[in-house]
Amino acid sequence: MSSSSVVDRLVDRERTLWLIAVLTYGVGDTTTTIWGLSVVGVAETGPIVAPLVEAYGLVGLLAAKVGSLCGFAAIWWVLWSPPRSAVPLALSVVGIAVTGWNLVTIVAAIG
Repeated sequence: MSSSSVVDRLVDRERTLWLIAVLTYGVGDTTTTIWGLSVVGVAETGPIVAPLVEAYGLVGLLAAKVGSLCGFAAIWWVLWSPPRSAVPLALSVVGIAVTGWNLVTIVAAIG
């Protein structure tokens, strides 16, 4: 399979990539972070989000998440196709990874 056909397939599936990005990075990470913060021994460790959660609690977490999603959407908006398909693809990969990491951390803390 040539790289151009892979890129074409990503471009054709950009809406699906955004759906996956929102569900994993937006909803999955946020939900598992909120759940994790309610578990003894689990804390937010992200260098940007941790101070916001410490200072503002859930509002800080939600502001960071909405702000980052809006920022990535703005980057996507100004890029031309096909490179812009990398934005929702990257968010989807990160979303799957951090949601999975959060779940592993919660399960380990619960015992």
